[in-house]
Amino acid sequence: MRIGVISTPWTPLPPPAYGGIEGVVDRLARGFIAAGHEVLVAAPGDSQCPARLIPDAPPADVDGMGLSEVELGHVVRAYNAMPDMDLVHDHTLCGPLYRHRPPGLPIVTTNHGPFRAQLRDIYQAMGRDVSLVAISHHQASTANGVPIARVIHHGIDVDSVPIGDGSGGYACFLGRMNPSKGVREAAMVAREAGIPLRIAAKMEEKGEREYFECAVSPLLNSDIEYLGEVGTEEKYELLGGACALLNPMQWPEPFGLVMIEALAAGTPVIATPAGSAPEIINDGVTGFLREDIAGLASSLGRLGELSREACREAAVGRFSTERMVADHLDLYAELIGAERPARPASGTSSG
Repeated sequence: MRIGVISTPWTPLPPPAYGGIEGVVDRLARGFIAAGHEVLVAAPGDSQCPARLIPDAPPADVDGMGLSEVELGHVVRAYNAMPDMDLVHDHTLCGPLYRHRPPGLPIVTTNHGPFRAQLRDIYQAMGRDVSLVAISHHQASTANGVPIARVIHHGIDVDSVPIGDGSGGYACFLGRMNPSKGVREAAMVAREAGIPLRIAAKMEEKGEREYFECAVSPLLNSDIEYLGEVGTEEKYELLGGACALLNPMQWPEPFGLVMIEALAAGTPVIATPAGSAPEIINDGVTGFLREDIAGLASSLGRLGELSREACREAAVGRFSTERMVADHLDLYAELIGAERPARPASGTSSG
């Protein structure tokens, strides 16, 4: 197949640090190439993804993040370069509604966030001639009439994640310094369980700093430590040494990449049963799902019942890049009437 992929104009591929959407797009593009397909990617010109990039793309526009004129200019350049593709997977918001895209070109898009009320009309309009991918069954259940073509869980390059032994004597939290992520709750859980906690979190925006000062900083001590934002190597070292990842989400997150990164490191996940968590964590096997602080804290005392090998096996079998790529190629083949590619032996469909 000749596959066009449209990423965002804000962050290069692969993302240098935080970049959930762009990380997924980069892994998909590399996976399509590895599967023998011709891939053309619309991404910032300073991207290092090995796929062929559309010509004359400007570098990542961090200062223009969220501006419609920046995204629209990116979309126009992308579709102008893709008239000969068999199919385009567009990861922008406005691109699937662009009226000058090549006629008859099958378009797929992914909603990487929640189906917020203000987005519902937009996705409903897209659904008339665009195939929409949801990233979890819970997210799809909130679409409220928006047609969903397929549910495809994210995947990561499991082989690139070192398997840890959990010997660090601490639990860890990874994410953003945001109330919805449950940073404060993670500190409270660790304190109640009497287990040290290492917090690695992005904290750049004013609201993130205010939340830290008001809600998290008062809970810090010699056992509950804030490390700042960590790079990839430090992240995997932190996860591998942790006895568990604490992920007490306070909102229905559509998909939790950090949870599958923990599983890949062999680290169990202790989380609230919000959003996609029950689709990722097998309660009593790869972690525990509990509703409140007391339940989460008591779960930390039951980690001996879990197997780090089972966590790694779940990541390999259910959340690999190969499985994610195969699920996408299966959908693409269905849309263009092509022969479906063989699936990897270890992969299982999440749709």
